[in-house]
Amino acid sequence: MTQPKTPSGVAPGMAPRADLWKPVLLRSAVALVFGAVTIFWAAPSVEVMGWSGGLYLLSTGLLLLWGIRASGFAKESVPGKLHSSAGSVLAGAGAALLLLHGDLLFGVIAALGLAVAGALELFCGLKFRGRHVLARDWIASGIIGLGTAAILPFFVSLGAHALLGVAGGGAIISGVLWALAGLTIRHDARSNAGTP
Repeated sequence: MTQPKTPSGVAPGMAPRADLWKPVLLRSAVALVFGAVTIFWAAPSVEVMGWSGGLYLLSTGLLLLWGIRASGFAKESVPGKLHSSAGSVLAGAGAALLLLHGDLLFGVIAALGLAVAGALELFCGLKFRGRHVLARDWIASGIIGLGTAAILPFFVSLGAHALLGVAGGGAIISGVLWALAGLTIRHDARSNAGTP
C-alpha cells in the first residue's frame, strides 16, 4: 500500500526519517505473532486470551508511541497528538486485559481500544493523504481496526477461541499491511541513501 516517495515528492516537514521502518516492521511482527498464536492455539483459556490479547494491544500501543519519534512528527503536531492518543488507548486497553480476564471484558475492552485507535488512525490517514508516506496505510489500518472492533462484540457468547479468532484475523491482515509498508520504507530509505 505504501507508495515509494522521493524527498521531493513529500510536502515540507512531512518526509519520514530513515528509521521509520523499524517501528513499522516491529508493529507488523507483533501483529503476526499474535495472529499465529490465535490460529495455532486450539483451545485457549480465558487467561490465555487475556494475556495474549493484552500483550498484543499493549505492544502495539507502545510501538505507536515509539513511531511518533521515528516519523519525524513533533508530539505537539496533529499527527503526533493523534498517534500519541491512539498508542495510549491501545496500551491502556492492553494493560486492562492483562489484569482483567473474561469473555465479556475482552470483547468490550478490546473493541473499545481498537475502535478508538482505528478511528484516530483513519482520521490521520485522511488528513495527511498525499502528504505522508504512511497515510494510505493509516487509512487501511484504521478501517481494519474499526472493522475488528465492530465484529468483536458479536462473538462474546462463543468464548475465548472465537474472540481470539476475530482479533487474530484483524491482526494478521494489519500485520501483512504493516510488513509491506515497513519493507517499502526500508527499501526507499536505502535507495535514497545510495543516490547522490
